[in-house]
Amino acid sequence: MRRPAALGRPVVVKVGSSSLSAPGVGLASDAILRVAEQVESLWQSGRPAVLVSSGAVAAGLPVLGLTSPPADLPGSQVAAAVGQSRLMESYGGAFGAQGRVTGQVLLTRDVLARREQYLHSREALERMLDLGVVPIVNENDTVVVDELKLGDNDRLAAIVAHLVDAAMLIILTDTAGLYLSDPRLQPQAEMISAVMYTDEVLDELWATSSKGVLGSGGVATKIAAARMAAWSGIPTVIAPADDVEVTLKAATGADVGTWVEPHPAKLPSRKLWIAFGLPAAGKLTVDDGARNALVANGSSLLAVGVANVEGDFGVGDAVEILDSAGSLIGKGLTRLAAREVTAGLSGPVVHRDDMVVLV
Repeated sequence: MRRPAALGRPVVVKVGSSSLSAPGVGLASDAILRVAEQVESLWQSGRPAVLVSSGAVAAGLPVLGLTSPPADLPGSQVAAAVGQSRLMESYGGAFGAQGRVTGQVLLTRDVLARREQYLHSREALERMLDLGVVPIVNENDTVVVDELKLGDNDRLAAIVAHLVDAAMLIILTDTAGLYLSDPRLQPQAEMISAVMYTDEVLDELWATSSKGVLGSGGVATKIAAARMAAWSGIPTVIAPADDVEVTLKAATGADVGTWVEPHPAKLPSRKLWIAFGLPAAGKLTVDDGARNALVANGSSLLAVGVANVEGDFGVGDAVEILDSAGSLIGKGLTRLAAREVTAGLSGPVVHRDDMVVLV
């Protein structure tokens, strides 16, 4: 199941706040240097690398005299504003010592939701890589509001992997990989070496995981990110951040961390954007007949198959498509507004050309 990342193809590396800092301390210089060395090792192996890094809020806390992240949005934005420059300064020094130039890329969901800006973001990242520059990507926490948040940097890393057509996504974390139970509570917990993105064990872990203290993510967000990357045909390795050789080991196919095997064929670029770049403006629950038509036959979603409508979406908005059990089966762009569907207008609500089936 494991295999090396193709030479010449980008590798996306994500590292979280908890791997870069400690409560009350801020950024740890040795952790920053370790990440820089790991990313540089990929470049030296012939695999250009993008770094998706949390840490702006954590970097700003000690400067503001705080020991924990603010509970309110303005407080978090201030901490991010203070810490973002310090985070980039630390990375600039660590990469500069290795002769590598870095560039900051700050994204928000509203940028990625616009197809033109989504494509411009991809072009900018590709140009940076062509020039030998390490893009350091983060969500723009200083200006983003809850309605525009991507949610976490694990998800952002998966979207960036889509953007650059990565050969691999490596998520660095505080444990050796994914475990069947919490290794902090059960020292004998079994680590998962390799798993298919559809495996039920991932569903179970996703349902029982909890968030970290300094970071916004946890096991659930890493599983969600791996499954997002899977639809691009991109394998994910979840591995320990404290091993300076782990990214190169993962990229060369060594048995480290947890390997998440992706879908055998990737979605086209536009459908990846529909599935993961666009926020959903509503939800459509379909009956069993419609579900079968969508999943088995690749049909369009007709109004007659819609059992319930949520949200006040308009024509061209993205909507999630759920089955009668409430499970997500797809996402697409609407050809009828919510009020037209509820009024009983006939015709396709989501055409198959504008739909992504995710089961």
